[in-house]
Amino acid sequence: MTRDLNSLTASNAAALIRGREISSTALVVAALQRADQTADLNAFITLDRDGATAAAARADAEGGSGALHGVPIVIKDNMHVAGLPCTAGTPALRGFVPTAHAPVVQRLVDAGAIVIGKTNMHELAFGVSGYNEGFHGARIGVRNPIDPARICGGSSSGTAAAIAAGVVAAGLGTDTGASVRLPAAYTNGAALRPTVHRYSQVGVCPISHTRDTPGPMARTVGDVALLHSVIGGRPVAKACAPKGVRLGVHRRWFFAGLDTDTAAVTAAALDRLRAADMEIIEVDMPDLGALEAQVSFPVAVVEAHDDLVRYLREWSTGVSIEQVVAQIASADVRAIYETMVLPVQLLGAAGMQDARPAYRHALAVARPALRKLYADTFAGNRIDALIFPTAPVVAIMQGPAASSAAAMGRMIQNTGPGSNAGIPGLSVPAGFGRSGLPVGLEIDGPDDSDERLLAIGLAMEQILAQR
Repeated sequence: MTRDLNSLTASNAAALIRGREISSTALVVAALQRADQTADLNAFITLDRDGATAAAARADAEGGSGALHGVPIVIKDNMHVAGLPCTAGTPALRGFVPTAHAPVVQRLVDAGAIVIGKTNMHELAFGVSGYNEGFHGARIGVRNPIDPARICGGSSSGTAAAIAAGVVAAGLGTDTGASVRLPAAYTNGAALRPTVHRYSQVGVCPISHTRDTPGPMARTVGDVALLHSVIGGRPVAKACAPKGVRLGVHRRWFFAGLDTDTAAVTAAALDRLRAADMEIIEVDMPDLGALEAQVSFPVAVVEAHDDLVRYLREWSTGVSIEQVVAQIASADVRAIYETMVLPVQLLGAAGMQDARPAYRHALAVARPALRKLYADTFAGNRIDALIFPTAPVVAIMQGPAASSAAAMGRMIQNTGPGSNAGIPGLSVPAGFGRSGLPVGLEIDGPDDSDERLLAIGLAMEQILAQR
């Protein structure tokens, strides 16, 4: 029975609880037991056993009609959950306990969801390997449930691991440049990076207000669509008809440097989408790389400083940015904050220099040009979305090298440009390579096309699941 409970989707679980066919208490107990059984994955920073079981008992006693009534979920540990620490994966914030939920969390709780814990993450969300030396002692970061010797992706690593391990069906992460989509792809899950600013950023420890957004993660696109509807207050998306869907392929950027597994799984998936009457259109996006480079790090470096200073002050955390940086545990994150973020410097042709001129250029010139390039590509080719592998490579082996700048750059090659443009992106499971590792397929769409992307993603999920 426990195994069956751990395999339910969030939507099915909510329906069974509302129909009194299972209890929320049984589901939460099964989730906590599974969390204990998979503790070596390092998925959690905090488990709220008492709070979750009490909330489940109330859900069973009171009943309810919420879309997530009695369903356990997890929240990345850079989002506020009332009464639980919000560490952002960094030691200096271990003692910071918010008194109210972040608005995105509140929407899920109002719909009946039960938060069982806060999930582990790449420290301060500034990385994509999930390696974090600040928690779980000397053990390495979050491990991939599919192959624990490999990374889980990041920075929303723990949420992805908890979902893939069967602890919960769904949860929340945050995404600045890859951080819900990459770990979803690496664990055979689904995740949505919504149009930036569609979701509230209040109560979320930031990197960049220009680029950050919370995002739903789940085993299925259907559950991602359910969480999105709850957070956004919109009807749950339904699968569209494949015929008439037009998807663009820009090979020079998004298909560059694919490993063998990713190339093979992606090619097979595109063939199946074509066979189901989706149209695959070759497109070109000149200057994509140049514009991406002008936006990505200048925005992240300056806003990581200014936004963190503001967050620490506004939420009365009791620590300064200097204190946070002094206690950073992970070598890769410490180097970024000491050499770039804290002094607000960027490596240029003349060495390290003030990042603010590059930041002003990014916001005034490069980012608008990048957004126009995307808008022109969608409109000029009459495509619903661009389609590409979420990452050019499957999950790599655990270890400090996974957190190198070169590894990070390669892993976020495909997710970065759309993030900087602020457009929505959805990662969908595409299948497994010969290595036994999963590959994700991403679709990026125009501003505010989130529901259309989900409708296409639901159709893709049905097509690609057929054997």
